[in-house]
Amino acid sequence: MKKLTLKVTLLTLLLGSTVGFAQDTKADSAYVRDNYEKIEQVIPMRDGTKLFTAIYQPKDKTKQYPVLLNRTPYTVAPYGANEYKKSLGNFPAEMREGFIFVYQDVRGKWMSEGEFEDVRPINPSKSKKAIDESTDTFDTLEWLAKNLKNYTKKAGIYGISYPGFYSTMSLVNSHPTLKAVSPQAPVTNWFLGDDFHHNGVLFLNDSFSFMTFFGVKRPQPITPDKGPKRFEYPIKDNYRFYASGSVKELKDKYLQDNIKFYNDLFAHPDYDQFWQDRNVLPHLTNVQPAVMTVGGFFDAEDVYGAFETYKAIEKQNPKATNIMVAGPWFHGGWVRSNGSTFGDMQFASNTSEHYQQEIELPFFNYYLKDKGNFKPTEATIFITGSNEWKQFDAWPPKNVTTQKIYLQQNGKIAFNKTNTTTTFDEYVADPNSPVPYQGGVLETRSREYMVDDQRFASTRPDVMVYQSDILTEDITLAGPVINHLVVSTTGTDADYVVKLIDVYPENTPKFNNKLMAGYQNLIRAEIMRGKYRNSFSNPEAMVPNKETNVTYTMPDVGHTFKKGHRIMIQVQNSWFPLADRNPQQFMNVYEATSKDYLKQTQRIYHTSYIEIPVLK
Repeated sequence: MKKLTLKVTLLTLLLGSTVGFAQDTKADSAYVRDNYEKIEQVIPMRDGTKLFTAIYQPKDKTKQYPVLLNRTPYTVAPYGANEYKKSLGNFPAEMREGFIFVYQDVRGKWMSEGEFEDVRPINPSKSKKAIDESTDTFDTLEWLAKNLKNYTKKAGIYGISYPGFYSTMSLVNSHPTLKAVSPQAPVTNWFLGDDFHHNGVLFLNDSFSFMTFFGVKRPQPITPDKGPKRFEYPIKDNYRFYASGSVKELKDKYLQDNIKFYNDLFAHPDYDQFWQDRNVLPHLTNVQPAVMTVGGFFDAEDVYGAFETYKAIEKQNPKATNIMVAGPWFHGGWVRSNGSTFGDMQFASNTSEHYQQEIELPFFNYYLKDKGNFKPTEATIFITGSNEWKQFDAWPPKNVTTQKIYLQQNGKIAFNKTNTTTTFDEYVADPNSPVPYQGGVLETRSREYMVDDQRFASTRPDVMVYQSDILTEDITLAGPVINHLVVSTTGTDADYVVKLIDVYPENTPKFNNKLMAGYQNLIRAEIMRGKYRNSFSNPEAMVPNKETNVTYTMPDVGHTFKKGHRIMIQVQNSWFPLADRNPQQFMNVYEATSKDYLKQTQRIYHTSYIEIPVLK
């Protein structure tokens, strides 16, 4: 399948995170009923609010079992004591290993009481009744320890995406029974890098699509069949739909003031206290459980969160057991696909099966069952291009050197600075004709854009293209990529998109009947808003026609550019409708109307360079 739309992705989330790939659903469903008994329980929190919890306990009572807890805003359905999930855990082998699987609707969602709050901040209050997601997790584990039979009093927590956020929150003042936590593609910072914004730029398509369903206020408690209906797009081409108005005009026309989080988003255009309070990373101190953070290099939603969660724990807890796993996966692809291909990329093995059997299951078995001899290195990373698993003692690896690649005249890349004069590439960027993030006509955002062929963009006059000579040896990148742009604009603000691309040789054979000769394989891309170049909290106008440094870091990569390939960098000023359009004048973008979008002349100076982490 070429693409899976965001709509389908959200549906998958609502069905729960236990959707394994290529599993025998009928057999798994029968296994659940034959081997587990289900209990539905409302568990009281310290403030009296009751959270709906579904508990699946093994029928075999001859031994005790640890708990695997999944806290989710995406429903623990199906509801009813005789209605069973079709599979338990992240994948069938986990279910067959035998745990007490516990699923909980978080506060204010579905059948749980209380008020839901998106990425609820840590509550600093010392009151015994003060709540946050950390205390709700603590109180849940306390209840389980006191009330479950045949329970070893050892618990693990896992979750993908938003449930990954709740997994991370469990590490703050964690319960003593909590021994192993696996945040997977965890929602981490909705202003700097995950889901809603990247470097302060609104991810329009994702945020609008998600919040028109997820953000609708609903009576409590409620089951999914009585929940909100999906938004019906009046224009099926998502490029044309989002181009039909500014983000303010779209909100006024279709959402009004009905979506609380969108209202909050509009009220806080900069990285102020509202967003800073919702950053869990500074609170990840005194971490006691073993932690295994999992991420996909090609995760369109939360690639930022996985790497930043691992790095924050590592920095703030040098003695903690802290493991990083990253593979060639889309959002949740380590349990939602076999991981042998993604888009037009091929990985030569079933990477997801390796992860499930050799990493996740041994991790929980070791820390919850004292079973096996799980001794991984600090980071287990799948390097694409060379298509091999690598073990590192740290991430980024210690044996990485920084290499600068310079953007030069005539679309060249140089590995040494050769330009001694002030030259530049100049072009016009028009927000009324923004550069699309992917070629073709799309109804909804695909996940494959993260690796898609960029030839559709490289022919546009408002996309600057730079590429190396043919590589004479392999070059492996492992870690974050830092963009050092020197730019100017005739306006007072601009966005900057940098794309790192692997250009295939002209003799590359077809794949699935697609022309792969000269294929421009996207490896990493990221956007930065010029006004935030010095501070996300205090934006500054750009001075028209003045050379300006715009430096920012892209999420980590793990990729080998093979001998015979080329390295390409593309630079552009829009990425639509993935990212909202910049009016190219200094203003609150959430107050912009269609008339505010202005053409501006942009320059990319040849003193610009990209800092890449080269593995020795």
